[in-house]
Amino acid sequence: MTWKNNGLMLMCRFLLLLILFLPREMTSSILTVNGKTENYVLDTQIGFQESLRCAVQNHTNEEELLWYREAGTVDLKSGNKINSSSVCVSSISEDDNGVTFTCKLQRNQSVSISVVLNVIFPPLLSGDDFQTVEEGSNANLVCNVKSNPQAQMMWYKNSSILNLEKNHHQVQQTSESLQLSITNVKKSDNGTYNCIANSTWRVETKDFHLIVKALHKG
Repeated sequence: MTWKNNGLMLMCRFLLLLILFLPREMTSSILTVNGKTENYVLDTQIGFQESLRCAVQNHTNEEELLWYREAGTVDLKSGNKINSSSVCVSSISEDDNGVTFTCKLQRNQSVSISVVLNVIFPPLLSGDDFQTVEEGSNANLVCNVKSNPQAQMMWYKNSSILNLEKNHHQVQQTSESLQLSITNVKKSDNGTYNCIANSTWRVETKDFHLIVKALHKG
């Protein structure tokens, strides 16, 4: 009986030592970007440069890292892959707004951390400057806008707030444009229409010139 008890104790000690000296690979590695342990949004501005440094925590062996910009891989130099890895986002533009950078563990890509760029910039307006229409036809002025945060938009005419006439003017706004539709154009619709975008940064204006020609009678 004593022998059986001693054998049981030896077996228990062996199992305990086995557990204690299991490879540390069993502990879960985590990733950080710029010291943060969770996905986050990085506020930045047009023309800025941002450096993103990914590092492995809780590891004993060397770990290879991967970087993705959206779904595409980022090319990394051989010395910029093991245990820590940095990517530099330079000359940031409005097109980088909302772009996600993700760092992943090469051997287990479910271990990852992401950074979303929030590029702050004033309104950028575009559209066709001139439009010529005949009386009685329809006109459509489209003011394209890019802005972050989103700007408040309004139409003026000849530098005064446009007086919208029912069944004659229709205004539609999306996050990317402000449109003015004019039905059955009259001679009095001739003039310069001002697209006004007001953001927390500043107010931007773009002029649209509508030229109304007399109806040609054949």
